[in-house]
Amino acid sequence: MTGIDDVARAAGVSAATVSRALSGRGRISDATRTRVRAAAADLGYVVSAAASALATGRAANIGVVVPLLDRWFFANVLDGIASRLAPQGYDMTLYSMSEDRIQRDGVLDVSLRRGRVDGLVVLSVALTDDEIDRLLSLDLPVVGLGATTPRLPALRVDELAVARAATEHLLHLGHRRIAHIGAGHAGDPGLDIPSLRRHGFTSAMADAGIWDAPFAAAEFTIDGGHRAALALLDGDEPPTAIFAASDEIAFGAMFAARDRGLDVPGDLSVIGVDGHEMGDFFGLTTVAQFPHEQGERAADAVLAALEGRQELGDLAFRLVERTSTSAPRGGLAEVAGRPSP
Repeated sequence: MTGIDDVARAAGVSAATVSRALSGRGRISDATRTRVRAAAADLGYVVSAAASALATGRAANIGVVVPLLDRWFFANVLDGIASRLAPQGYDMTLYSMSEDRIQRDGVLDVSLRRGRVDGLVVLSVALTDDEIDRLLSLDLPVVGLGATTPRLPALRVDELAVARAATEHLLHLGHRRIAHIGAGHAGDPGLDIPSLRRHGFTSAMADAGIWDAPFAAAEFTIDGGHRAALALLDGDEPPTAIFAASDEIAFGAMFAARDRGLDVPGDLSVIGVDGHEMGDFFGLTTVAQFPHEQGERAADAVLAALEGRQELGDLAFRLVERTSTSAPRGGLAEVAGRPSP
């Protein structure tokens, strides 16, 4: 069986250097690390997780706590995390946090206490104060992504600014009958993403002098967006534009317009949030949030925390204009309530 000494001889370095190169820890040159890893690959040598943990006190494993595993956004974030961890010799273990109390307790009180992870990324999971206490008591580096509490160090997108960018895009095109499909409440926002997006929408509309903009609640799915948009379009004063709190909701709104024989964007403009991989196919205008890059940043942040450094900060977003939005029919003057010349 190939051992660490065999790799050391093949690479022309010491066994200690092989250990540092393959663990991703310790200061060695990139050239030496590359040579050692190439030698290990040629010889088929794989570091024993148990032996590595005994030698370094680390499991070379990062845990990721997720609320759902069947959403495209989370799948892209997870891919970004894995793409950063693997080159550093780290595995990734997923812990699904459902709404079931017994299952949640099992994750916090059993699974995460087995010493199998060196750090945690908490991905858009709503936690109670008691759950946060138990999470912090693990004494592990924790990085939140889309965190709903200020008690966790986190990477965040300015969701208020995201929502304002989407809403102001529609306002600048001349729309005034703008509806929002999402979730949350319109009062003081917490840190949960749906309520922040709704609050950003209402504040942008209020700045434009519009205080009673319609809202429809929906799950963050295509079906949820479809049903909510149909209800809005069948109302007494259907909107000329919809700001959807996610791209999947926006796709549903576009299908609803089709079902009612409406043209997008001629009769109804639609804008979403996230930057879904199918957005270009559907011509959806969106505020892209680059989930793969978010995952990369989260992985970098938790690895930095393991070394006693902090790499947090704001996450990027960008308005991407496509064909699902345009000025409303009738022109700016008519929809703004002014007589056309």
